[in-house]
Amino acid sequence: MTRVFRAPGRVNLIGEHTDYNDGFVMPVAIDRGTTAALTPRDDRTLVARSGGRLPAVTIDLDDPGAGPTGSWTDYIRGVAAVLERRGHRLTGANVEIESDVPPGSGLSSSAALEVSTGFGLLDLAGGPIDLTELALACQQAEHEFVGARCGVMDQFIACHGRTGHAVMLDTRTLTPEWLPIPDGIQILIFNSMTKHAHASSGYNERRADCEAGVRALARVLPGIRALRDVGIEDLEAHRASLDPRVYQRCRHVVTENDRVLRAADALRRHDVQAFGALMVESHQSMRDDYKISTRELDVLVDAALACRGVHGARMTGGGFGGCAIALVDEEHAGDVTTQVRDRYRAATGRTADIYPCIASDGVRRIA
Repeated sequence: MTRVFRAPGRVNLIGEHTDYNDGFVMPVAIDRGTTAALTPRDDRTLVARSGGRLPAVTIDLDDPGAGPTGSWTDYIRGVAAVLERRGHRLTGANVEIESDVPPGSGLSSSAALEVSTGFGLLDLAGGPIDLTELALACQQAEHEFVGARCGVMDQFIACHGRTGHAVMLDTRTLTPEWLPIPDGIQILIFNSMTKHAHASSGYNERRADCEAGVRALARVLPGIRALRDVGIEDLEAHRASLDPRVYQRCRHVVTENDRVLRAADALRRHDVQAFGALMVESHQSMRDDYKISTRELDVLVDAALACRGVHGARMTGGGFGGCAIALVDEEHAGDVTTQVRDRYRAATGRTADIYPCIASDGVRRIA
């Protein structure tokens, strides 16, 4: 009998490129996701299809191969291989994938695919499912089989999302704190309709710059393990020991970690205005220090901030295209949508896809 599983995409309210630096993030699981329908087989073969649009791909669980091939099924192959390596004896299955998360939009279609499939494979295998272990296995699969050295944020929120809440996550300890989205506030997603690809973009290069910064700073700040351990005063005191580009990358991460902690405090106090101001600072840092924004994303953010009822806006996701988000008073959401769409079209000639985000639950079996 076929079993159906669904995992959500996500937006990150604040805390970008901090997760692979042992830092703090604040994602929200959204009401768009990936559905994996798994029908058990009597052999050790996965036969994966995507919406009937692409040819089926066969994966041998006993010999899954290694490394990226460039196929979308690398995500499924990687998750299956890592789960097997971690001691889970999986069964073969026909795997049918459907998704309404736009690929390349920065809404984490990849983690939604990994988590929905991984959860389904574990469910078919029987026994309890540890959601945090699943998130870590999916992250490892993306490293080894896709080539994107992502942090754990996307997979974690796809597993642990909660309706009506953001998650403030310490990515070193994997300790979550669920923070309610204030009443009367709408999260709007603005899709620039320009795509990125983490594995082939500057994502891995940004991570390498951060690691170079840690190596240099560890010579003068003994005991640091990641940029999480560096304060802004220490960074400024030892700026001369860093390559200028590496310094900029480190400055974004160090200040972004501080912004996430202050943003969490603002949510606890229901201070949406303070939270919004931190979102704007975050976008400026990603634009100027991390250099992962684009003209299109900047236009969307500026257009949103010019609208009545908008508390804050920023790009979200890995960058180099994808989406921006805004925190908006519900009563103004319709007007903001119209104004941003019109201003974006006038400035870029493109039509943005704009939709509200409903904070949703993580992965689950739905049939």
